[in-house]
Amino acid sequence: MYSKVNYTIVGIFVLLFGAGLVWFAFWLAKYGIHREFDTYKLYMTESVEGLSKDSVVRLRGVDVGRVSEIRIDPKNIEHIEVFLKIKRGVPIKENMIAHTSMLGITGLLSIEIEGGTNDAKNLKPTEDYIPVIPTSPSWLFKTKKGLGSLADKLEDISEKMQRLLSKPNMNNFEQILANMRVVTAKANIFETKAIAELQELNTTLAVYRTSMVNIDRNFKMATEDFQTLKSDFSDITKAALPAIDKLMMTTGNFNRATLKVEKSLDRGDYNIKKIFEPVLVEIGIVSEQVNDLANELHESPSDIFFKSRKIRKGPGE
Repeated sequence: MYSKVNYTIVGIFVLLFGAGLVWFAFWLAKYGIHREFDTYKLYMTESVEGLSKDSVVRLRGVDVGRVSEIRIDPKNIEHIEVFLKIKRGVPIKENMIAHTSMLGITGLLSIEIEGGTNDAKNLKPTEDYIPVIPTSPSWLFKTKKGLGSLADKLEDISEKMQRLLSKPNMNNFEQILANMRVVTAKANIFETKAIAELQELNTTLAVYRTSMVNIDRNFKMATEDFQTLKSDFSDITKAALPAIDKLMMTTGNFNRATLKVEKSLDRGDYNIKKIFEPVLVEIGIVSEQVNDLANELHESPSDIFFKSRKIRKGPGE
C-alpha cells in the first residue's frame, strides 16, 4: 500500500519536473524556435580552424546570428563557403566587411561584421538568392603572415650577418681600420699645415690692407697736388695771356710804324720823331714789364709757376 503511493508521488514529481524543464528551455530560448532568420554567405580564403557550426555571428560586437554551415566551394577549392543565419530585420549593408575573430584564449572563432554606413544599400536575401558579404583577412591571419615574413627576413639577415662577419671580411675590416688610422694621422698633419698657411695668409692680407690704405692716402694726396697744379697753371695762363696780347699788339704797332717809316722815307718825310713817338711809348712800357719779369725770375724763379701754391709746413712748424 505504501510502496504504490510512493511510486505515484515520484511519478508525479518526475512529470512536473520534466514539464518545468521544457518550459524553462522555451523561456531561456525566448521562443527562438519561432524566430525568423535570413541567410547570408561568406567566401573566405584563410583557414577557418576553430570556426564551427553554431559559432556566434556579431555585428559591431552584438550577437545577431549563428553560423549554419561551413563547406568547400565546389566551384573554387581555394574558397571556403560559410553560411550565416542572421536575425531578420538586422540591416546588413553592402559596404560591411566580415572576418573571423578569436573568442578569448579558447581558440574558438566567431564571425565579426564591421563597417557600413546608413547611405549604403541593404543586402536583401530571397528564396532564390543568397547575398554575399565581403570579407577581409583576420587579425590572426595578418599576424601569422607578418610573423612568417618577419621570420624569413630575420633568417635572411642572419645569413647576411654570417657572411659579413666571416674571417676574410673581418681581416679586410681590420685592414680598413689600420688604413683609417694612417689617413687620420696624415689628415692631422695636413690640418696643422693648413692652419699655419691660413695664419700666414691672414698676416699677408693684413699687410696688404695696410698697403692699400697707404696707397689710397698717397693717391688722394697726389690728386690734391694735381688739382693744385692745375689751378696754378690756370692762374699762370690767365696772367700770361694779357702779356702775350700786349706783346702781339706791340708787334703790330711796330710793324705799322715800320711801314709808315718806309712810306715816309719814300716820300722824303723826315719827321721821324713824330712818327716813332707812340712806338717809343709802347716800347718803354714793354721794357718795364720785361725788366720786372727779369727781376722776378732772378729773385725767385719758382714763383712764376707756383706763386698760388701753399707752402706746406714741416714737422714742428
